[in-house]
Amino acid sequence: CWKTYLGRPEGDSYRQSAMQQLGSGLSAAGHHEEALSVREAELAMLRRLGAPEHHILCTQSNLANTYAAVGRDEEALPMRREVYSGRLNLNGEEHGETLSAANNYAKSLLTLKRSEEAKALLRKTMPVARRVLREEHRITLKMRWNYALALCCDPSATLDDVSEGVSTLEDAGRIARRVLGGAHPTTEGIENALRDAGAALAAREGDCVTSVCEAVAAVNLLDGS
Repeated sequence: CWKTYLGRPEGDSYRQSAMQQLGSGLSAAGHHEEALSVREAELAMLRRLGAPEHHILCTQSNLANTYAAVGRDEEALPMRREVYSGRLNLNGEEHGETLSAANNYAKSLLTLKRSEEAKALLRKTMPVARRVLREEHRITLKMRWNYALALCCDPSATLDDVSEGVSTLEDAGRIARRVLGGAHPTTEGIENALRDAGAALAAREGDCVTSVCEAVAAVNLLDGS
């Protein structure tokens, strides 16, 4: 219980572990507002203590996820950018934690409709993920999912952009189904996005709407996570 460790010094490892577990437990239970206050306090404590960079980056990533969960996307974005930059400096561009941070950063950019920036980031990091982690890795699949969304949701998207997005989802979906199985959330998300992107493409080809963005909105294209 968290209260057992409340009276211990901030530097006590058991107190720090209990605080981290409390935040994770609240998030897992869907109590994101409560988790937010715990994670903010945890990050402030670690900074006061001069904790190792790896520990701080993990806590920042958790806090950014919680900001996103409560709809505070403008606050999640700079924190995810900072985590990505920190991972690059600490671990290098080929490390799994760096690539995961890049995907999270791209997701925040997409949420805030900054598709061009998301595409630029993913065009730089996806080839690294495909080379180092391989095509079947979940991070690689999620990067391709988000890249397809960036292509389809860009207000200036052309027919070729949407076609590329559909092709990307088709390939990622085949790999996800083979490696993860049809019931896996990543597979289901990619296949749902593919269905909706295909509808957007058909609408675009038939001139049923005036822009790809309207087509995407019409079929409620899902976000990659």
